[in-house]
Amino acid sequence: MEPNEIHKAGKYGNRVQVRSVFSCCTVLKLGETVTFLAKKNCIPEPAESAAVPTEEKFVKKMGLTNDPVASTGIPAIQKAVVAEPPSSFGVTAGKRYNEWRCLEKSKSPAWDQAIDKLAGEIKTRHYSRKTLKTYADWVRKFQRYLHDKPPNELSSIDVKKYLTYLAVQCRVSSSTQNQAFNALLFLYRHVLKKDFGDQRDVPRAKRSKYIPVVLSRQEIESVLKYLEYPINLVVSLLYGCGLRLFECLSLRVQNFNFEDGILTVHGKGDKDRSVPLPQRILPELKDQLETVSALHEKDLAAGYSGVFLRDSLEKKYPAAAKEFIWQWFFPQKNLTPIPGTKELSRYHLHESQVQEALKKAVRRAKLTKRITSHIFRHSAVYPAQKRGHASFAGEL
Repeated sequence: MEPNEIHKAGKYGNRVQVRSVFSCCTVLKLGETVTFLAKKNCIPEPAESAAVPTEEKFVKKMGLTNDPVASTGIPAIQKAVVAEPPSSFGVTAGKRYNEWRCLEKSKSPAWDQAIDKLAGEIKTRHYSRKTLKTYADWVRKFQRYLHDKPPNELSSIDVKKYLTYLAVQCRVSSSTQNQAFNALLFLYRHVLKKDFGDQRDVPRAKRSKYIPVVLSRQEIESVLKYLEYPINLVVSLLYGCGLRLFECLSLRVQNFNFEDGILTVHGKGDKDRSVPLPQRILPELKDQLETVSALHEKDLAAGYSGVFLRDSLEKKYPAAAKEFIWQWFFPQKNLTPIPGTKELSRYHLHESQVQEALKKAVRRAKLTKRITSHIFRHSAVYPAQKRGHASFAGEL
C-alpha cells in the first residue's frame, strides 16, 4: 500500500486496521495496549518549544492537543509492528466490525481469485472504493448462496435463481435488487467472461416512488445552531452549494476562487463543475482559509510529509504535497502517521465525524424528519419557487 492511501482505522481487539482511500488495508499488530486510532486522527503533533500568539489562537480554535491520553483516552503507544497488506485489497482484521471482510480469503481459492480479479478490473476503470466494496459484498453473498460452486461452472440460470430469491423470499427493495443485478453483471462480463443471459423474466421488486425529504430555511437554521466549528461550516457548504458530503470534505485550497465567487468541485465520476459561493458565509470561508494557512505553516515547521494526494500525483509532483494550494480546506485536527515509516501526513475530516455531529444536532433540534447529510443537497437543488424563497446559491 502506498503511504498516500491511508484513510481510516478501526479498533479490533488487539489490532488496528488502517483502511486505504481506495485499494487496500494494513493491519497494525500492537503489543499489550492499542493506542493508534486513526479514525479520529488522534495522533498528537510534535510539540514545539514556543508558540506565537497566532498559533495559540489556532490551536484553541481547532482543539489541537499534544497529549495523546487527552486526545484518545487510551494509554501511550508502546510498540507497533506493521504487517504488509495481502494481495489486492486484502485484509486480515476481525470480522465483526470489518466492512472490508468481503475481500478476505475464503475457503474457496477459485472465488478468492475471482474477487482479486474483480478488484483489479474496478481499479483499472478508476471506480470508487465504495463501488468495489458494494460489488465485492454482492459477489460474496452470491458465493454463499451457491455454496461455493466453482465460478467456472456458473451460468445465467444461477443468476436468475439468485435474483428471484432476493425478490420473492428476501423481499428486498428495488434499489437493492438492481444493485445486486449490476454487481453480478459486472462479474459475468468483466471477470468470468461469461454470457449473462436475458433476465427479463426474473421477478423484480416493485420500484418505490417517494417524495424526497426537503428542509425549510427555518429547519436548516435550527440544525446549524447546534453544530460547532468546523462542522457547521461543512453543512453550510452542503446546503449553500448543493454538494455531496465527500465532495465537500475533499475540497482543497485551490478549489476556491474568492475573487470571482466561484467554487470548483471535483464531483462524482471524476466530473468537475463550478458553483457560486454563498455570499452569506464568505467571511467564514475566508477565516477558514487563514486557519488552514496557519496550520500549514505549523506543519512545515514540524517537518510533516505533506497532505495525502490521490492516485500517482505524489510521484508525478513530489513537492505538491507540501504546497499550500494542495492543502485540505477541512483538515483533520491532528497528523496521521504513515505505517512502516516515521513520517506524518494530514488527511481531511472524515465523513463519520460530520455524520455523528449532525445526528446529535438534529436530535437537539427536535425535528420530525429523517435527516442525513445528503438531505441538505436535496434542499439546495429543490426548485426554489416551491420553497418560497431565493435560489440556494446566494441565500446562505
